Amino acid sequence: MKVLVADDDLISRGLVKALLLKWGYEVTEVNDGNTAWNVLQQKDSPRLVLLDWMMPGLDGVELCRRLRGSVGSGYHYVILLTSRDSKADVISGLNAGADDYIIKPFISQELEVRLRAGCRILKLQRSLEEALETQRYQATHDSLTRLLNHGEIFKVLEKELCRASRQGTPLAVLMGDLDHFKKVNDTYGHLAGDAVLVEVAARMQNSIRLYDAVGRYGGEEFLFVLPGCRLDEALLIAGRILAGIREQPVGFRGIPIDVTISLGVAARADGGQPQAIDLVQAADAALYRAKLNGRNRAEPAAPVTGRPAG
Repeated sequence: MKVLVADDDLISRGLVKALLLKWGYEVTEVNDGNTAWNVLQQKDSPRLVLLDWMMPGLDGVELCRRLRGSVGSGYHYVILLTSRDSKADVISGLNAGADDYIIKPFISQELEVRLRAGCRILKLQRSLEEALETQRYQATHDSLTRLLNHGEIFKVLEKELCRASRQGTPLAVLMGDLDHFKKVNDTYGHLAGDAVLVEVAARMQNSIRLYDAVGRYGGEEFLFVLPGCRLDEALLIAGRILAGIREQPVGFRGIPIDVTISLGVAARADGGQPQAIDLVQAADAALYRAKLNGRNRAEPAAPVTGRPAG
């Protein structure tokens, strides 16, 4: 584990560094509080921190306060090293945000066990952060396709529509539905249907731009949000999606399964202020026409105006 040692005393800092290296830590050393603060602002900064109380620039206590008041730098486990031994000083250091407090001179075994305690806390913190990130991902993504789920893709559409209305920029949506998907499930089984959905999702993501978004709207339906796209540009992207899906069968246990998709395309009219649901409904109606007109195609909707501007 990485450890930051901040101490302006060369001898003291060298002693602590030697012990840390002996115990297998990776050491970064600095001799003043300002440099320590700069190191701790880096993305991959050491999470275990040994601070001397008295240093040039920021002292250890002020550095603790600043560190606890910062946002987005991750959690750091801070141990203050100081010769101050009054209860008032201990309370002051802990109130400033230090996790632990070691009074100089200390025996090496005391420092070692306190560092181990800090490592345990940081590992628990990391596990908690990973669990929360997993929960956030699961709350916003479809578990099968890994695309955004229904609620999240609709939120993306609402956000991009607000941006487009504010900036006067184009915005288009595509509503897609796999053709004869029930036949895939009935013929090859639901595991084959799942494999088709996963592969189609990957192909769709490869067919759109990096700043576009696609989500599983429900079942075999998908919603695409295309910022900055006029209707003609959205139809070009729709063409790429159609080609990417139909040109190669999806393989399942050695069986090639032909898959196509039908798409409805809707775009925000210049000067119009449609709601998100207006665009979705227009794209859905165009999708219905694509199904009626033979499937495996994209059909455009008339520009969606919604409420008049102003």
